[in-house]
Amino acid sequence: MSAPQWVTPVDPDAVAGTAEAMFRSTFGGAADGVWTAPGRVNLIGEHVDYAGGLVLPFALPYVTVVAVRVRDDGILHAVSTHTGESWHGPLDDVAPGHPAGWAAYVAGVVWALRRSGHLTAGTGFDVAVHSTVPVGSGLSSSAALECAFALAVADLAGLPTDDSGRRQLITASILAENEIAGASTGGMDQSVAMLARPGHALLLDCRGGATRHVPLDFDAAGARLVVIDTNAPHRLVDGQYGNRRATVEKACADLGVATLRDVVDVDAAVAALSSPAAARTRHVLGEIRRVTEVADLLDRGRITDIGDALNRSHASLRDDYEVSSVELDSAVEAALEAGAWGARMTGGGFGGSAIALVPADRIDAVVENVARRADTAGLPVPQFLHAEPSGSAHRL
Repeated sequence: MSAPQWVTPVDPDAVAGTAEAMFRSTFGGAADGVWTAPGRVNLIGEHVDYAGGLVLPFALPYVTVVAVRVRDDGILHAVSTHTGESWHGPLDDVAPGHPAGWAAYVAGVVWALRRSGHLTAGTGFDVAVHSTVPVGSGLSSSAALECAFALAVADLAGLPTDDSGRRQLITASILAENEIAGASTGGMDQSVAMLARPGHALLLDCRGGATRHVPLDFDAAGARLVVIDTNAPHRLVDGQYGNRRATVEKACADLGVATLRDVVDVDAAVAALSSPAAARTRHVLGEIRRVTEVADLLDRGRITDIGDALNRSHASLRDDYEVSSVELDSAVEAALEAGAWGARMTGGGFGGSAIALVPADRIDAVVENVARRADTAGLPVPQFLHAEPSGSAHRL
């Protein structure tokens, strides 16, 4: 077995330089500016955003950068270092499903801002994209792209970018993903990309949009949070995500509540539902309680005590919500076996990434055991990322 593969964060100036170089080679001349937004990892609170629940994500030191210049012909021309592909076309033609692929996340932002009356129809953009957020890992590369570009558009169009303005950009980015890209996701990813604070997680109430920054100082606790990218495909497009969301929505209708967050008697609600809705509801309501539990521990500086809640979250996602995978289970089990305080899958599931809360002096042992277990089982070779709570989207 080869040595575990770490993905090291790249200095933002270097990431910006790559985007600027592609911009000059593609479009000629300089961009009007360069903007960046982070990927994210969700500490706890999975598959509850669309149920009006609580989530606790934080921004990662892995970012997407966009170099942008305004056009006056209503055309969008976007290029990406990741695919080497470009998209060029009138923004008037943007509609659900068009354009397809990564360009939908760029074009969709302009479409959403136009629809809300924040952007005039004649404005177009040249855009060059470069990212260090691993695509398909469940670390929200799509929201990082949307939010970097949304902030660029706002700055260039003279739109407000204070807290209130950023919340309008969050809404536009969610619409871009839901309506143009066709991904039925909640607003957690966009919220943390726009509102994150270094050294903190973001406690987001998905029912009303209220946020609170929760201290998250791993160094002070002698701890590290390791992201384990299993390199298994993040399979949200096969209908499983939509199936879970539809089950939750039907459970709400059957229980006569607007969201599962409104349920008062958990046991009675679960007993009133048939399988699999009962199990799905048990996960959602239990996960919301676990978020509150973890936030309370973090407020008291007890980072090393959150491991049990992480473990219970994974068991619930695996058994009640059924969104884990053999790769994710292998990573979690191997991390715990090697001394992690807690571990769980993170993101939508069906592939993607897991996280492990690890004593600082056990990092090597944990990552080596995770890699060894994957190798022995014939699973994809995992990669490991540093999870340091980082800042929000900004202009470089």
